[in-house]
Amino acid sequence: MATSGTPTPKSAQEAYRKLAGRHRPPAPMWPNLFRAFLAGGGIALVGQGVQTLFTTMAGFSSTEAAPPTSVVMIGLGSLFTGLGWYDGLVRWGGMGGSLPITGFANTIVAPAMEFKREGPVMGVGAKMFTVAGPVIAYGLAAAFVVGAVRWLLGMSG
Repeated sequence: MATSGTPTPKSAQEAYRKLAGRHRPPAPMWPNLFRAFLAGGGIALVGQGVQTLFTTMAGFSSTEAAPPTSVVMIGLGSLFTGLGWYDGLVRWGGMGGSLPITGFANTIVAPAMEFKREGPVMGVGAKMFTVAGPVIAYGLAAAFVVGAVRWLLGMSG
């Protein structure tokens, strides 16, 4: 039980966070923005190249090329995560590497790679969706709500 002069553990933690925050150097905003722009732009450029290959070589329309392009980009993000390259891109490019669909693939593959020693079920299978699971669940719930609203308003066509 804390006395009136002794800080509680929670207030001591808050005081420490404030003190540490005052002594932390500010993040270099413009270099971080530039690197995020380059990382995200590079990923988008690769994605556009993949989509262009589907439209020119396979004869798909832009709408038809979107799903296979997403699959290829997820595959590339997974491959580069498995090779250990994608984490370096995210460290360097920040949100520019995390936000695209390849970053989503990274959030699924990285925990699976980390826990692969625990086996295919309890390691890879159980840890694969620790980060991405809530995103998938809330995304599906939001898609259901939006679809239901569109259907109720007669905008399904």
